[in-house]
Amino acid sequence: MSYASLPELTLIDENGQNFSYRLKGPGEFQRPSAPLSSRKAYAAAHVIPLMGADNTPGAPASIDWDATLAYRHELWSYGLGVADAMDTAQRGMGLDYAATCELIRRSAIEAAGVLQKNSYPALAGLTVRDILACGVGTDQLSADTVQPGQLAEVTNAYLEMLRLVEDSGSKAILMCSRALVKAARTSQDYLDVYATLLDAAKQPVILHWLGDMFDPQLSGYWGTPDLAEATGVFQSILEQHASKIDGVKVSLLNAEHEKQLRAALPAGVRLYTGDDFNYPELIHGDGQLHSDALLGIFAAIYPAASTALQAFDAGDAERGRKILDSTRELGLHIFSAPTFYYKTGIAFLSWLNGHQSGFQMIGGLHAGRSLPHLVRTFVLADGAGLLQNPDLAAERMEQLVAISGIKTTTSSLTGVS
Repeated sequence: MSYASLPELTLIDENGQNFSYRLKGPGEFQRPSAPLSSRKAYAAAHVIPLMGADNTPGAPASIDWDATLAYRHELWSYGLGVADAMDTAQRGMGLDYAATCELIRRSAIEAAGVLQKNSYPALAGLTVRDILACGVGTDQLSADTVQPGQLAEVTNAYLEMLRLVEDSGSKAILMCSRALVKAARTSQDYLDVYATLLDAAKQPVILHWLGDMFDPQLSGYWGTPDLAEATGVFQSILEQHASKIDGVKVSLLNAEHEKQLRAALPAGVRLYTGDDFNYPELIHGDGQLHSDALLGIFAAIYPAASTALQAFDAGDAERGRKILDSTRELGLHIFSAPTFYYKTGIAFLSWLNGHQSGFQMIGGLHAGRSLPHLVRTFVLADGAGLLQNPDLAAERMEQLVAISGIKTTTSSLTGVS
């Protein structure tokens, strides 16, 4: 596709000023012909609502299951595992407990079917646990009603969902719990709860440390607001239960902290980076150690992410790093403060790329970002080659700007080819 044939449209910047923009076109990304090997990667996927449902704050989640599962197929086709029922799927921000349980069950059935049918060469020989990991939380409890000392209630809620996830065949991800923040009085309380959970786990799990930039209600997790002290508590869990831990997902947006923790992990425990700012550096590694990936941004950049990981597999680390670096500015923007609204950017790109018929999210979260923010997301995604159908993306972007009160025109004016 020549540059001249790509659509041009009028957009609005952060100062309210119109500007003309011509799309650059999709990148040269490809699906893998065999499983990815040098890095293990999960993309944390979002959910797509029924467009005619009551997608307003506080309404029960009404999911378009066909579109939601089709998006998981898209990720699997690029060789990426799916991290489901996580923060990206709006856990605690619209996805209620009943919908969470249904999502886990449906995604696991779909994953098993994909493997049974040998649907994608990139998944050959893998297991459900390899291609699907699901979040274990305490959503059935209202954190507002939990009182200090109610550790049994929190533990039982965790155990209920742990059984659901493990029975589905998925790998379990032990998520941070708002209820545990309320119930725990000391760091020892965290140690006790996690010891019970890990003892009960039938297979190794992933531990998730989610920072308060993603969820302010998790401030002081591990019993202390001090990062060094919290890290000490976290490491003691890892050391005491290493055989039950597949890896840790660290979402603190702190690359130096992740490198230090990575170097101190018990043998056999992976570091799945959850750093949506610094993932190129962390996945590339320092020549001795590298991070694997469990990232929300991968749900937005999956063609580039997969192609980069294929380059690492082929021994071309420089090319892999270059591809990841080309998406970094987009990641920084989508996950900019307030970071917990990053899910809006992922759903927005899903809509631009035709994976959902409307730009809506459960709980009304599609209103979580401003029009100029979304315009910038559009431009950065195009610059990274991630708008796979430029005509469709331009048409939808033009519609969004127009209903916001900005008059635009789209054309195919002659330009540099």
